[in-house]
Amino acid sequence: MKFHFQNNLLLATLIFVSCISYGQKSSEIVEIRGIYGNPKPLWDKGYNLNTLGINAIFVHSGSINHDMINRARSEKLMVFAEFATLNGKTYVDKHPEAWAINEKGEKVQAASWFMGVCPTEPGFRQYRFDQLRNLLLEYDLDGVWMDYMHWHAQFEDPEPILPETCFCNNCLEEFSIYSGIKIPDGTISKKALWILNKHDALWREWRCKIIYEWTAEIKSIIKEIKPDALLGLYHCPWDDQEFDGARRRILGLDYDLLKETVDIFSPMVYHAKMGRNPDWVQENINWFCNRLDIEANSYPKVWPIIQAHNDPGIISSKEFEKVLKGGLAGNSSGVMMFTTNSVAEDDGKIKVMKNVYTKLMLKPDN
Repeated sequence: MKFHFQNNLLLATLIFVSCISYGQKSSEIVEIRGIYGNPKPLWDKGYNLNTLGINAIFVHSGSINHDMINRARSEKLMVFAEFATLNGKTYVDKHPEAWAINEKGEKVQAASWFMGVCPTEPGFRQYRFDQLRNLLLEYDLDGVWMDYMHWHAQFEDPEPILPETCFCNNCLEEFSIYSGIKIPDGTISKKALWILNKHDALWREWRCKIIYEWTAEIKSIIKEIKPDALLGLYHCPWDDQEFDGARRRILGLDYDLLKETVDIFSPMVYHAKMGRNPDWVQENINWFCNRLDIEANSYPKVWPIIQAHNDPGIISSKEFEKVLKGGLAGNSSGVMMFTTNSVAEDDGKIKVMKNVYTKLMLKPDN
């Protein structure tokens, strides 16, 4: 009897662990069943979102309005605003002082479609923080998700664009003050070469600190205006070694710093856009949860954003289901997909989402 009991117990444990690893979690574990993007495409098809198992919408701050929030609340949905933090598109055209400068002393070019901005430029900082305050004062939000929170680069492609920035006078001065190092006179290109050759590690550390300080200031503003609102981060999902450590080295994302301010991490595990296979999503989320020692029912938490969008190629309903469940691997306690419209235009994906999400609404068996 003891032998059979132990075998049965082992089998039950293995089944439980297996279910958790593939995202088949109970409603006690999964908090967020989300969509990213304006919910209008699903509403236009006649859906009440909570009948699809959805309990949260993540919407670009510029698309939010009171009618949207009122309807979302009537369907018992949480509302989170995406906040395009360090996206400098259009801003740098009107404010050239905020243009990021590369190691050659030149203005950076757009990285694919993304145009970053110098994160130390005082005018831009004030501009963004004022925008955030206005957003929080205008709308009743459950949280704000920082997007484009990194130094100028493009990581969403199989071959990322990873320039060295920013070597504007303001950055050079701030780095000198932070490090206590006097930078020799000369052209910007000579100064940049000197820093990268002589003080590379300190330079990378400082750049990570700048990104961290942005998150700390944003959290401070949120707590001042909306104390219960969450601070989330959409971010590059690379591990510590990929592209020669470029997540920290170039983007300035240091998880050990960011976990002090970020409530929810949302790795952007866009498998097709990044040239990965669908299995990578589960592998990455398992790695990430282990890397940050994510624990159930404590902060920070992990709510990944997975790809439903048909670019490049077509994301089939079966593939969508795999990556949606993969986003719930490890100790992830929520998931959402990019984008709402990509699901709304495909009845097969709607069916998959509803099936996965409504099962997560059910209470576990006693």
